[in-house]
Amino acid sequence: MGLKVIVLCAGYPTRLYPLTENMPKPLLPVGNRPILEWILERVEKVGDVDAVYLVSNQKFAGHFEAWAMKVKYPWPVEVVNDHTLNNETRLGAIGDLAYTLNTKQVPPSDLLVIAGDNFFDFDLGSFVDFGKKKRPHGVIAVYDVGEKELAKRYGLVRTDSEGKILEFQEKPPQPMTTLASSGIYWLPKETWSLLDRYITSGHNIDQPGHYMRWLAETAGLFAFSLKGKWLDIGDLDSYQKANAIVKTPTNPKE
Repeated sequence: MGLKVIVLCAGYPTRLYPLTENMPKPLLPVGNRPILEWILERVEKVGDVDAVYLVSNQKFAGHFEAWAMKVKYPWPVEVVNDHTLNNETRLGAIGDLAYTLNTKQVPPSDLLVIAGDNFFDFDLGSFVDFGKKKRPHGVIAVYDVGEKELAKRYGLVRTDSEGKILEFQEKPPQPMTTLASSGIYWLPKETWSLLDRYITSGHNIDQPGHYMRWLAETAGLFAFSLKGKWLDIGDLDSYQKANAIVKTPTNPKE
């Protein structure tokens, strides 16, 4: 059974208005290509992928479907509409993950889950290889932002010398680490029953960090530090930085 990739694209990105008022964030261009295509270029370098699912919402699913008609990848790319209409009714990242697995009847397999607003040049193959060695535990990709002041903006993880996660900190005023969670997760098929248990127990299904913290406490979770460039495109400043990286000027008025 090959690796399944789920790209989480169902957010309502109000912080990037007006750019994202009628355009989903993962389809915003960085350089001459949508953010999503930069992500999938990295996925192409991972062996054993046999399906990619893009989970969106009712507002933007049509945009992704139109985009999917024009691209060609080595594996099928399927758009999954979670049928939510706004921030108030959204399923949340973990809700969307479970929705995709259930509605598409995905057979138990290893998952690579990626937030659709990530811009990075990491080698995802080495990340997946590390995950396989840590089976049956999950692994999250972390990025060393390098300085404590910058670390205050992110969800952080503290690990032991083996990479096992000891603690999560959400945008702490006094960071104990500079390792930021990058919104990239490897979840082996052995963790599927834990996902069901987490949801049916009534836990928070919005932010993936809540599930990862629970997973670390319940079953053990590892972190893998990725090298290269990484941006979480959450606002205009980070969007402009991504464009600067690929040396293309950004004109928000276009």
